[in-house]
Amino acid sequence: MAFIADALGRIKPSATIAVTNKARELKAAGRDVIGLGAGEPDFDTPENIKQAAIRAINEGKTKYTAVDGTPELKEAISAKFKRENGLDYATNQITVGTGGKQVLYNALLATLNPGDEVIIPAPYWVSYPDMVALCGGTPVAIEGPAATGYKITPADLEAAITPKTKWLIFNSPSNPTGAAYTRAELKGLTDVLMKHPHVWVMTDDMYEHLVYDDFEFTTVAQVEPGLYDRTLTINGVSKAYAMTGWRIGYGAGPVPLIKAMGTIQSQSTSNPCSISQYAAVEALSGPQDFIAKNNEVFKTRRDLVVSMLNQASGLNCPMPEGAFYVYPSCEGTIGKTSAGGTKIETDEDFVTALLEEEGVAVVQGSAFGLAPFFRISYATSTEALEEACTRIQRFCGGLR
Repeated sequence: MAFIADALGRIKPSATIAVTNKARELKAAGRDVIGLGAGEPDFDTPENIKQAAIRAINEGKTKYTAVDGTPELKEAISAKFKRENGLDYATNQITVGTGGKQVLYNALLATLNPGDEVIIPAPYWVSYPDMVALCGGTPVAIEGPAATGYKITPADLEAAITPKTKWLIFNSPSNPTGAAYTRAELKGLTDVLMKHPHVWVMTDDMYEHLVYDDFEFTTVAQVEPGLYDRTLTINGVSKAYAMTGWRIGYGAGPVPLIKAMGTIQSQSTSNPCSISQYAAVEALSGPQDFIAKNNEVFKTRRDLVVSMLNQASGLNCPMPEGAFYVYPSCEGTIGKTSAGGTKIETDEDFVTALLEEEGVAVVQGSAFGLAPFFRISYATSTEALEEACTRIQRFCGGLR
């Protein structure tokens, strides 16, 4: 349709949202479907956070706020960065958006010119390359293969940097793999970045608190203070605090960048929901003990899913360090035919047949830039995961 902007031709709808919608449609039609597509904790938002929101409503805190966040929330974010990451950010270095996604998008829109390159380690969150393309930039994927735990090496990063590189988008723990970089691995990458002063770093720390087996989270500006002035550190309350629908993300970085991002937000959405902001103050400043309890549950589920998938014929599932995803290879199923008669030639064929024949919704690896794999979110009930993995084993066992 000639009426639609050319820029839309450069992007595609989110594969994770598409899978979730397909699962919903099948459920509505009466099919027994287990949806493992959405990256959303099944835990309820903690009671103290909900009560803070109710108080805010009752106190009439329902008006417009400052465009990029209330002073109270910015103070709470500043305190969080100091307490948990050893990073000092003044409130004028902090921006609050409607989810981390808006913060990422604002930063790209504020900085990218046509021809600018953005390095994105693959497998990547589905939205990164499309957001870069929509903002006029060129996404440059670097593959982190299963053999290296889905992580890129300093040599990989060095080889990808050109005079046109503007940003590295870095996500650890990762969506979709759950891979998390140790401090030493991160230092290897930051050493490369120190040699290239024109490259900025956008670090997406959304899964910071979701790490297992004594893994210690660190972020870029913490590991290499020399990168502080060209790092945008992004986080939010959606995953660790089970607040996906509240839509609050935030970022901290150099004042001129934060100011530019605020200008964009002032002409797009204006302020994030006032009630959600008051809830986020409580999330960041209130009791944090439930995070460790939730993580115990996530770890049990992770161990269950990895064990059961590795017992399925043709699958190989590495053990992730964080987040709530696994990213198994289905290479051993390629070329086979399912019990329902589908020829499995790609990971997309695999996930489509799995949904149609066994009612299990997962997302194909090609959507995340590395095939043939698929992503499972284990942020759902243990019973549902056990049943889903049993169905996956049955599906793989029926391949010929």
